[in-house]
Amino acid sequence: METANRPISNSGTLTGLAGEDALWERREDAAARDELAARYMDFARRIALSFRTGPEPVDDLVQVASLALVKAIDRFDPSRGIPFQAFASPTINGELKRHFRDRVAPVRVPRSLYERIAEVDHAVNDLSAELKRGPSVAEIADELETAEYEVLEAIEAKQSRYPVSMESPGRSGPDDVAPAERIGTEDDTFDEVEDNLTLRAAADELSETEKQVLRLRFREDLTQSEIAERIGYSQMHVSRILRRSIERMRQELDPAAA
Repeated sequence: METANRPISNSGTLTGLAGEDALWERREDAAARDELAARYMDFARRIALSFRTGPEPVDDLVQVASLALVKAIDRFDPSRGIPFQAFASPTINGELKRHFRDRVAPVRVPRSLYERIAEVDHAVNDLSAELKRGPSVAEIADELETAEYEVLEAIEAKQSRYPVSMESPGRSGPDDVAPAERIGTEDDTFDEVEDNLTLRAAADELSETEKQVLRLRFREDLTQSEIAERIGYSQMHVSRILRRSIERMRQELDPAAA
């Protein structure tokens, strides 16, 4: 740039770009901080792009990395002799990982598993470029020096972090029905449950003997003779109990018909 050797003015406006040491010395000057951020923006962007493995927009990743870069600039101490990129890299990586863990994925996974997902993704990218094909689970495990089941766990966890909506269109084509329409079915027992609750409420008005006779007749499917023998009544008495009980329940269920 043409202004690369011009100093920073005392007014706080960057009139030129001195050496980087001078920029760090004037870090509290907004123009100096902006210039430092601009110098390392490509570095932050490269880290952000390395996290481009899911549906998260690239612009959002770059924004997270940019904010992390500013944090690193505020915290950096040049006197320690550490290169700024080496200092800023963990901060930017950490913010991007936190962004994915806390905001992007609707299903959260343990941090250790989340980091393994990232390792598997990077290994897949590296091996795909090297082998000119998609790597096998065994090849990924060898690359990471880990067990195959850990690779499979990471792959499954990554897929499970983004559940498919039951209302989303199917994958076979635009005319495919949503999963909810294919998986869900009408439950014919809902009406039966409602009827049972209504009958139970009506039966609460009956005596214990009447309830027993109704249970033996309609639940255990006994004949009137068998019920009479069971409870020690005559068959005619059982018949009268049944008629009376059914009539009382009918009145409870439909008072207008009484």
